[in-house]
Amino acid sequence: MRAVVITSPGGPEVLNLEEVPDPVPGEGEVLVEVTAAGVNPADVMQRQGFYPPPPGASAYPGLECSGRIAMVGPGVPGWREGDSVCALMAGGGYAELVSVPAGQLLPIPAGVSLADAAALPEVACTVNASVFGQAALAPGEVLLVHGGAGGLGTMAIQLAKARGAIVDCTASTPEKLARCRELGADLAISYRDDDFVAAVKDFTSGHGADVILDIIGAPYLERNVDALATGGRLLQISTRGGGSAEVNLGVLMLKRITIFASTLRARPVAEKSVVVADVRDQVWPLVSAGQVMPVIERTLPLAEAAQAHRLLDDGSHVGKILLVT
Repeated sequence: MRAVVITSPGGPEVLNLEEVPDPVPGEGEVLVEVTAAGVNPADVMQRQGFYPPPPGASAYPGLECSGRIAMVGPGVPGWREGDSVCALMAGGGYAELVSVPAGQLLPIPAGVSLADAAALPEVACTVNASVFGQAALAPGEVLLVHGGAGGLGTMAIQLAKARGAIVDCTASTPEKLARCRELGADLAISYRDDDFVAAVKDFTSGHGADVILDIIGAPYLERNVDALATGGRLLQISTRGGGSAEVNLGVLMLKRITIFASTLRARPVAEKSVVVADVRDQVWPLVSAGQVMPVIERTLPLAEAAQAHRLLDDGSHVGKILLVT
C-alpha cells in the first residue's frame, strides 16, 4: 500500500507518500480500505516531532478515516467485509489501508457521504467526551468555545446548540466570525480586536460562561478563570500557546471552579471504545437529523499531504481538511 511517511521532524516538506507493507489486522481488529482521512493539529505536532504515536500505534499520521472494511480480523462480531465505516484511530489514517480496533468503528451517518464522514470521528469524540462527559454541559448553560472556526470548534458549536446550550465563541477574522454565527453561535468574538472576558460577561449580564473549551493554554488561563461563572468548568484539551501558567487558587475556590484536562489519542482501546459508543448513541442521531454536519474547507489527494499541512499551518481554514485516496 501507499502511506504518508514522516521522513524526519520538520515542516510539511518532510511528508512523503511511499510504498510500505500492508497492515494485518490482529485480534479484535478490522482492516479498512481508506477513502478519506481527516487532517488534525495533532498530525502537525507529530510531524514536528512533539507528539509521537502511543506504543503499538501506527507510525503514520492520521487519527480518523472513512472507508470500507477490506478484512475482518479474529474475534470481531457485528462487522463484515464491504461495510462502510468511519473510525477513530491512534494513527495510520494517511494511508490506503489501516488496521482499526473494532470498538473504534462507526457506521456512516445518514445523509453524510463516505468521504465527508472522515471529518467526524475525532472532533465528535473529543467534544462529546469532554464538553458533555467531563464538564456535563446542560441545556440553557453558556459554553465558550475558543477557536470556534476550527474543526473542533465547528463541531462544538453545532453539538452544543443542538443540545440546547447558549454558545459563545472566539475566532480571528470577520469571515470566520460570520461562519460561526451561521453554525449557531449566539455570540462570536474577535480575539484580535475584542476582550473576550468583557464580551462574555456583557452578553450574559455578568453571569459568565458555565463551561469553556480551551485549546490555547497558558496565555488564556487567567482570563478563562475570570470569564467563568461561579461553579464554572474549564476544559483544557490543548496548549497551543504554552503549557505553563500561574493561577490564583483563591479565585478558583471563591468561584468554585473545576478544571478538567483531557487527551484522547493515548487512551486505552477499551476507554476509546466507550467514547465511540457514546458518540454513536448520542451524536449520530443529531447528524442523521441534519442538526450537526461535517464542516469541510477543502479536500486534497493523499499525495498532497504536505499542502494539506501548509493549509492547516496557515490557519485560514474553517472546519476540516481531508485527504482522499
